[in-house]
Amino acid sequence: MFKLGLIINPLAGVGGSVGLKGSDGEETARKALALGAEPQAQQRAVQALAPLRELELELICYPGEMGEAAAREAGLQPRVIGSISSGHTAAEDTRRAARELVAEGVDLLLFAGGDGTARDILQAVPEQVAVLGIPAGVKIHSGVYAVTPRAAGEVVAMLVRGELVSLRAQEVRDIDEEAFRQGTVRARYYGELYVPEAGRYVQHTKSGGREVEALVLDDIAAELVETLEDGVFYVMGSGTTVQAVMDALGLPNTLLGVDLVKDGELVGSDLGARELLELIGDAPARIVVTVIGGQGHIIGRGNQQLSPELLRRVGRENLILIATKSKLNALEGRPLIVDSGDPELDRAFAGVIRVVTGYRDAVLYRVADD
Repeated sequence: MFKLGLIINPLAGVGGSVGLKGSDGEETARKALALGAEPQAQQRAVQALAPLRELELELICYPGEMGEAAAREAGLQPRVIGSISSGHTAAEDTRRAARELVAEGVDLLLFAGGDGTARDILQAVPEQVAVLGIPAGVKIHSGVYAVTPRAAGEVVAMLVRGELVSLRAQEVRDIDEEAFRQGTVRARYYGELYVPEAGRYVQHTKSGGREVEALVLDDIAAELVETLEDGVFYVMGSGTTVQAVMDALGLPNTLLGVDLVKDGELVGSDLGARELLELIGDAPARIVVTVIGGQGHIIGRGNQQLSPELLRRVGRENLILIATKSKLNALEGRPLIVDSGDPELDRAFAGVIRVVTGYRDAVLYRVADD
């Protein structure tokens, strides 16, 4: 019988919705919770476990919020090992759980978290152990994660059914969160983990570096500035492509955060999910986002401030997607991904979407439906 180990970092991604750009460290997590953030890792793990309900496997995990609760909510009956201090888990709990699950002889170690969690797993497991990440963090630069929680479950299901799935070494990368909060991305390579490779289900390492196609960015910005409407709020997402629009407007920009613009003026900088909802209210609004290079995510990577509630309120028709053609070509035909944390909402955003790629220039590109 297939043995699956499960680890959940309960606080993974908790800083995203409140604009903290990370969740590493006890103080950051405490601040995020004080600001009203709600942990999302357990629900994302439940989504990943859903495809496994009818399959024959042995699921082994740690107690409570580190695995057991999500497994039972997903309708599975896990074997629980180890112990935790509920509500007070830390990185060492993740590392200890990983070591003990490896000692149990699991065929795959499935874990929910972000880049910090991947680093903990890297430290704890031998090189030959197969692992797969359920994306739940604010920042995910590593290549060890499935593109969505559901995709993680589909990969595991393939393994349980005995389908032929290759293993490939993928990079574990992480950034300096303090530098990140100051607008600087400083990603560092930490090592590699072996990950089951199943086509579009597993993400690529995030492409780094600044966009060099300055003229194309200027064209995209010019197109967008000409189409801005009076009386409408524009939620400006993160990244250098959106930054080009802010530069064209002559407004300061939070490169790695979310800003709000109306009538050519900056309404708010580096806003969290709750602040965006309160400022916009029931007024008309648009959301401007770009594509994460190399991965294809448009929602759910580095912009968790764009909550499911906000996305529903604004609507798919008011999502403005901008990207250079070179960034789209680098996806090699893989679909764009919406990973809001709400599978029903993600499916509502599926289909073909218009992408602004220059001045009076746009293409149609597919958004994945699972």
